[in-house]
Amino acid sequence: MSEKTAAPRTYLVIFAALAALTLLTTAVAYLDLGIFNPVVALTIAVCKAALVVLFFMHAWYRTRLTWVFIGAGVLWLSLLIAFTLSDVVSRSWIPQPTPWTVGRDR
Repeated sequence: MSEKTAAPRTYLVIFAALAALTLLTTAVAYLDLGIFNPVVALTIAVCKAALVVLFFMHAWYRTRLTWVFIGAGVLWLSLLIAFTLSDVVSRSWIPQPTPWTVGRDR
């Protein structure tokens, strides 16, 4: 059985895209985008991860069942991130205890 794979030129193009995205990540790290720094960095990271999964892990040429499992993994990861962020965001809702003061009532 012969499996369908990409041409060597495709791998070189994807490698060049990954290198360019890495340089873009480094350039964005030196820019002050305010609150959008993590958003831009994570967007670039997701693009690089998608390229690696699709071409270097050969997911682009697989069956629909493989895509179902990839989707399930992405859904599970997004649920874990969402629940973690909901915990982090809601921590400020609980009042923080104040320290004891020594000698205040004397």
